[in-house]
Amino acid sequence: MTSAPRPQLARRAAWVLRDWVYAALWQARSLGPTSAADYRDGTAQPVVVLPGVYETWHFLRPLIDPLHAEGHPIHVVPALRHNVRAVPDSARAVMDVIEGEDLRDVLLLAHSKGALIGKYAMAHLDPDRRIDRMIAVAAPFAGSAYARFAPLRHLRAFDAGDPVLAALGREIEANARITSIYGIFDTMIPSGSELPGATNRVLPIAGHFSILGDPHTRQAVLEAARARPR
Repeated sequence: MTSAPRPQLARRAAWVLRDWVYAALWQARSLGPTSAADYRDGTAQPVVVLPGVYETWHFLRPLIDPLHAEGHPIHVVPALRHNVRAVPDSARAVMDVIEGEDLRDVLLLAHSKGALIGKYAMAHLDPDRRIDRMIAVAAPFAGSAYARFAPLRHLRAFDAGDPVLAALGREIEANARITSIYGIFDTMIPSGSELPGATNRVLPIAGHFSILGDPHTRQAVLEAARARPR
């Protein structure tokens, strides 16, 4: 009966392949002419976009576009570039934009590492409570078991034992203002993205990158953005 696990393994392999093809395609699309200025208009709650490692804000356009269509002005953090800086430094760059543009009642939209940056800013750098809440997609709140094998320091920082990541895990007050959206299988975060005390949404899809382009995710993000706390 050794053949029983094979369909599951084959299915996961297909998910991994699809995920990396999606990532490659969107990295190429990120080189297009779309400008952040195209998204600055709108009267709804302002959104600040926090991409994952090696990503620019363009990578989140499948979620940015529908949010902007509902009236949300979108703001990016140019200093993040491809997001390889340490989480605390990146969080300070986020607050520089929020404070420099005098943004208030901010909704953070984050993917992967971007959620760690957002939570750090919420927990440590926002005494005036300019950040209202965060929607996080496929976030490594508890780290990734794969990080210990990474060849680069900024990737090993996703190990659960990393001091910054471990300290963020102990910061629970901000969790109630976070919606964590993730699928049934994540190619980069095998333990998933459940965050204690947060609003956790598990979607019937798989992937770490391709989840951004799935209609289930788009709907979940829009619902979370509409669900303003009273």
